[in-house]
This record gives sequence, structure tokens and C-alpha cells, in this order.
Amino acid sequence: QVQLQESGPGLVKPSQTLSLTCTVSGGSITTNYYYWSWIRQPPGKGLEWIGYIAYSGSTWYSPSLKSRTSISRDTSNNQFTLQLSSVTPEDTAVYYCARVYIYEYDYWGQGTQVTVSS
Repeated sequence: QVQLQESGPGLVKPSQTLSLTCTVSGGSITTNYYYWSWIRQPPGKGLEWIGYIAYSGSTWYSPSLKSRTSISRDTSNNQFTLQLSSVTPEDTAVYYCARVYIYEYDYWGQGTQVTVSS
């Protein structure tokens, strides 16, 4: 059974960089054809795709967030990380990591609340 767990600070100050880690168990992030994604849900709004990192290490980002986003991985610890720079209160959201296989988001983390506030 694949499990994903987000971790990171719940409070970030404006203009700082948000950094979250997703730890994966029950499967390797380098296994062919799996993609590992970050998604967020601001309060009162729908889900927003942030980006993903492929089994190969290639990355794709949402055009609206691309200039501020970086997704990387640590294969030795089976983790992938989101960094979102220059945050504002509009980046306040529940952040999720998820696995993607043939366009289906089949496993999700429980989500972690991140609030941007001074």
C-alpha cells in the first residue's frame, strides 16, 4: 500500500519561501511511469495543481506559479519537495502531495495546512 505524508511549517511569513516535503512509503518515486504531484486548495476554493516531478526527475509546473515554484526529489529518502518563493496571503491553502499514474491521482497524502501571515 502506497502512503504519502506531507511535512513542513504550518506558518510562513509573507515574502518568504514555503518548503514542504512529501515522504513516500510502499513504493519508489523512481518507479517507471509514476509522477509525483503537489496540489493545493485555498480556503473556499477548488483544487489547484501546482506541478509534478516524474520518475525520471523531469518537472512540470503550473504556468501561473512556474516563476515561483521548484519541485525536487531525494531518492535516497524517497521524498520529493515543494518550494514556493515570495509567498503572499493568497498562497494560504491546504497543500497535498499525490501520486499520478496514467493521468489518475490514485494516492494522496492527508494534506497540510499552510498559512501565510506576518
